[in-house]
Amino acid sequence: MALAAIAGAHGLAGEVRLRLFAESLESLAVHRHFTAGGRALTLSAVRAGPNGPIARFAEIADRTAAEALRGCALCVPRSALPPLAEGEVYWADLIGRAVVTPGGSAAGTVVAMANYGASDLLEVARPDGRTVLVPLTREAVPELSDPLVIDPAWLEP
Repeated sequence: MALAAIAGAHGLAGEVRLRLFAESLESLAVHRHFTAGGRALTLSAVRAGPNGPIARFAEIADRTAAEALRGCALCVPRSALPPLAEGEVYWADLIGRAVVTPGGSAAGTVVAMANYGASDLLEVARPDGRTVLVPLTREAVPELSDPLVIDPAWLEP
């Protein structure tokens, strides 16, 4: 499960800037071992930076090594994540999930997730190739089922 992505190098000593997917810096910091770009990485330190979190990994010694990992996702095994509370879901579990109407008609597939501040958004690819953003709210998605049932009114561009 991806908790962050390496956005680029920070300084000359091998630190990296992160784009955080985890709930908070603290939820990332509880993990010590990650995989990124096919490499095993050991988190030495992480702190808040002016433009997002800054991390240091034991295996990254200089700016060149840090830049080589730009764009790589920092992943942990699913088993390393805490159990979910009732009504919670990991975004990764929704991506690829089928979407149907309340009547059971195929309505698309969840292809991505986003959050621009107001709420989590499902990006649904419709059968005709268009995509729409649907808020992950009880009004739009009453139940986190498989497949997801979404009223057609929420699926119009």
